[in-house]
Amino acid sequence: MSILDKARAGQNFLEQIANAIPGFKGYREKELRRDADRVEREHLASQLEECKKALNTLASDATRGGSLDVINDVETARKRLDKVVARIRYADRGYAGFFDAIKVDEQALERVYQFDLGLIADVQAVRGAAAAGGDAKVALSGLIKTLDALDTRLADREKILSGIR
Repeated sequence: MSILDKARAGQNFLEQIANAIPGFKGYREKELRRDADRVEREHLASQLEECKKALNTLASDATRGGSLDVINDVETARKRLDKVVARIRYADRGYAGFFDAIKVDEQALERVYQFDLGLIADVQAVRGAAAAGGDAKVALSGLIKTLDALDTRLADREKILSGIR
């Protein structure tokens, strides 16, 4: 059951009655989509935050082993990770006010919601790259590339909301 389906199922009696009001159900549906999207993105951001532990361990091991050249790569990975986490956590929810010039329609919200569900695989790839063992330089290079790919996908999300295909 998706987060959106759980949100629909969790509506109380008053919300179900309000959905019967003409025009209000569509408004509520958009709000449910936005809320489900926010919950999903917050979960993904939290999972990415856990990758910092692996980076901290890598930095500690590199420092103890005298591989100080790895520290720059760790810091680069940490900065890119922070950027991606912020982009996911604080991404636009697809809200457009009643009088805004650009409206976000329900199909765009559905595409964004489906896009965000697809980010699960991307987050798992980042987590896998962060947990990769072996040569620290190679592992960090792979992690940075994976983070850059995720960052590019997040730009695609913004294009969906801005109406650019």
